[in-house]
Amino acid sequence: MIDRSRIIAVAIVVFVTLLAPAAGTAGERYVLDWDSGTGKSYVIAAAEIVGFAGALNAFDRLVIDEDTYGTDGNSIWKNLHTAPEFDKDPFSVNQIGHPYQGSISYGLARSAGLSYLESLAGTLLGSFLWETAGETTAPSLNDYVTTTLGGSFVGEAMFRMASLLLEGGGETPSIWRELGAAVLSPGMGFNRLVFGDRFKPVFPSRDPAVFIRLRVGATLTTSVTNANLSPDVREQEGSLDFYMTYGLPGKPGYNYKRPFDFFLFEFTAVPNATTAADAIENITIRGLLLGTKYEVGDDYRGLWGLFGGYEYVAPQVFRVATTNFALGTVGQWWLTRTVALQGTALLGVGFGAAGTAGDKEEREFRYGVIPEPLLGLRLIISDIAMLEAQGRQYWVVGVGNGASPNADLFGHELIQRANVGLTVRVYGPHALSLNYVVSSRDARITGVGDRHQSVETLTLSYNFLGHTRFGAVEWRPSEMARR
Repeated sequence: MIDRSRIIAVAIVVFVTLLAPAAGTAGERYVLDWDSGTGKSYVIAAAEIVGFAGALNAFDRLVIDEDTYGTDGNSIWKNLHTAPEFDKDPFSVNQIGHPYQGSISYGLARSAGLSYLESLAGTLLGSFLWETAGETTAPSLNDYVTTTLGGSFVGEAMFRMASLLLEGGGETPSIWRELGAAVLSPGMGFNRLVFGDRFKPVFPSRDPAVFIRLRVGATLTTSVTNANLSPDVREQEGSLDFYMTYGLPGKPGYNYKRPFDFFLFEFTAVPNATTAADAIENITIRGLLLGTKYEVGDDYRGLWGLFGGYEYVAPQVFRVATTNFALGTVGQWWLTRTVALQGTALLGVGFGAAGTAGDKEEREFRYGVIPEPLLGLRLIISDIAMLEAQGRQYWVVGVGNGASPNADLFGHELIQRANVGLTVRVYGPHALSLNYVVSSRDARITGVGDRHQSVETLTLSYNFLGHTRFGAVEWRPSEMARR
């Protein structure tokens, strides 16, 4: 019997092999220009997205499950005539795997020269192909949201960070910068490798103000309330956190003309977790989709508009994830010559899922619409110290149709997360910090009853800061002259 998955895999390899020389020939005539759009390719982007979906399907049917991924003409035709529904996949697959899968499709299109909206359309194409021809199960409504929208938010942030890394290497980035960019945005790495000089030009950042922090530390869980759902809570664990803000307001000459000219990225991991899913404690990506800058007097600069975000929070005993849109503002106010106050205020709504982490098969969760307010403040004292505090709240409304056995039950959940931290610079880019985080969940679900869960942690960390130290932006002529 002929193995269809092997035929698909071989066909994809042959397709890419044939496509690369053609692209190289075109590259002799066309080199990508980000400003004019010359050299971008819809054909290459579409072909790569189709090829990626086919390769992923071939891998999954060979390695994971022939029944679920063994698609054929009958399953594809059936899915074309089936309305999307909520699927029964594990929480981490739906809320981490699908946004990342979408980011791969997005990165392939974006690095082929397509704009944000054009790449978003490519991500939708990839999601449609997967839901129709990638799995034998019915198309998933929640996957369309997380793969397409969540994938575009994740993909654009990773694409911008990869581009900034390459841009810092000048005309010829080092192999280490190339490898780092490929890890951040695999689609970009693929196109830069396969298509020669055509896609070598780096996306221009236009010199944004950035704040970068890498934090390594130890976390102590000081208090847990978990309704006897999961007794194996880790009391001590390692902590690894990367944080970046790109396009902070106030930089003279910097404008917000493109989606994600401002964005925030934070990733927090627990290295000593037992599984890869448990190792991810927090992913927060939030970018300005449409907006503009503004100023008040000589000492305040800000930006406001529509933000798009993807968030995943899992403090051991429960978890919540949302793909959302929000209206709000980000700003900086110089209180004195050397003391600055940065703040963020957002009010938005998204779609996602929430539930307990007590189920080892990750199926105790439900979907819902999730309104979310957020307020964050950061007090920066020169390059000496920074005091920061943030609070966000997720109100999961109309939960139901999830993967739990009681999927038809409805109710609501109120999830809150707040943190306060102090960071003190010791020498150069080196700093120490102490951070306290409290996360709580109160759920009321018909037929299940009330449920209260909370986790409080204290983390002591070493911090490596970027060249802007704590990220205060200077625009005052008198202070810029001093520097």
